[in-house]
Amino acid sequence: MTSVDAFRGLHYPNKIGRLCLLSLEEVMGRNGVKALLRLGGLNEYIDEYPPNDLKKEFPFEAIAALETALQTMYGPRGARGLELRAGRVAFTLGLKEFGPLLGMADLALKLMPVTMKLKIVLNATSQTFDRFSDQASHVEEERTKFVYHITKDPSSLRSDPGLNFYIARGILEEATAWVSGGRRFSVEQVSSIAMGAPTTSFEILKEPLD
Repeated sequence: MTSVDAFRGLHYPNKIGRLCLLSLEEVMGRNGVKALLRLGGLNEYIDEYPPNDLKKEFPFEAIAALETALQTMYGPRGARGLELRAGRVAFTLGLKEFGPLLGMADLALKLMPVTMKLKIVLNATSQTFDRFSDQASHVEEERTKFVYHITKDPSSLRSDPGLNFYIARGILEEATAWVSGGRRFSVEQVSSIAMGAPTTSFEILKEPLD
């Protein structure tokens, strides 16, 4: 069994699956999501999104199927833009759901240096997935950047390996913008388990772009 095959049968909680579909709905409309689900073979979710609970019942394969269907519908560039936008919406929606559980209080962060803020929000994002889903992740800090590693990656189940886990990148982009009061930071995917790397990883530079 390859490392990618080992990810089959892993799950997110229903709440995260629901947030994913609601985020896609925000950027492409309800009918667009219905068409996407139909194309991805996820008909069970067309008229009924996953319930808003923490039961681990939303499969990794569903994320891979959604990403593949997006690329089929909109092409690589169009899918990339939609996934990035959906990822940003997903962070905003997820913050309302999971922020209180992790003690993420906006007021407590305001007086901290920006690098400390980035470290806190990236670790909190990682801990959310670690605590509530089968997506394992961790954060490493280097001199000029943070590296966000995902060691159990649903995007690696796609049939087209690449640096294309754009939903995750969108989440990280919005997380860094939120914690810094709207500043933009470079977030780039630099490796993928599906391409032979030990982790799917993203580099986040400490210095803002603006």
